[in-house]
Amino acid sequence: MLTVAVTGATGAQGGATARALLKAGHRVRALTRQPASPVAEALRDVGAEVCQADFDDRASLDAALAGCDSLFAVTTPFGTDLATEVRHGKALVDAATVAGLGHVVLTTAAHADRGTGIPHYESKHLIEQHLRTSGVPWTVIAPAAFMDNYASGWTLDGLRTGTFAWPMPADRPLTLIPAVDIGAFAALVLQRADEFASRRIDIASDERTPAQMAEILAGAIGGAITHQQVPLAHVRQRSADLAAMFDYFTVVGLAVDVAALRRDYPEVGWHRFVDWANARDWPALLSTGRPSRPRSPGRFRQP
Repeated sequence: MLTVAVTGATGAQGGATARALLKAGHRVRALTRQPASPVAEALRDVGAEVCQADFDDRASLDAALAGCDSLFAVTTPFGTDLATEVRHGKALVDAATVAGLGHVVLTTAAHADRGTGIPHYESKHLIEQHLRTSGVPWTVIAPAAFMDNYASGWTLDGLRTGTFAWPMPADRPLTLIPAVDIGAFAALVLQRADEFASRRIDIASDERTPAQMAEILAGAIGGAITHQQVPLAHVRQRSADLAAMFDYFTVVGLAVDVAALRRDYPEVGWHRFVDWANARDWPALLSTGRPSRPRSPGRFRQP
């Protein structure tokens, strides 16, 4: 039985990883800045130990990692900035090194190691590089675009009016993954540390074009949904970072070998986009909420 510290435990990736580890019979120490939050309470209810920790408070990280075997690490620039994300990521890696952990699994972004020029991918790659030179056994898992973001943010706003607004051509494929599959794969890696040590793996569950996604969403929602290509210039007015990301998705693509992942790791239970879409409570999602400010649509928010 492992004792695994999980950062971002009250978010999508960390929460999915925590639940997958608990289901497999391991101990989870869920790190969060808000241990009294409803999401933290929900983790306690399913058996996690919730621990207060803050990336800007090194003593809190040292205390939270004490006695753990492994760490699942996630960082985000959203809500802060790129420099802060890098500082937080390096602080976490340094704390894991001092704690003498047997394995650190860092989640970043597919293709972040390929010189994409996307600012919030480049920040993650800097943390990857720091982890590689830290001396602690490591694995990097790098998810493709989050399926979960299609049920939130500006995408959900568009779906309320029958539009799947996306800044890519209708026929350009994009690799996708839901948070639950990230968590399942992370748990697998943490349980098979020797097999995955010193490896970087891009992960995705499916690959779909915007036209196909619109069709699948229409079927799941039960109404007409039309893909509308948002001009890249419009995205650039809001965020040069996001514009760079969509330009990369369109020109280079976000290729991940989905077939190989499904063949080699069937225990993950990879979800197709249609499976994910059909499992959403669309009536509730579409009938509530206010128009949302756009986040990073490839990874709207890295919880």
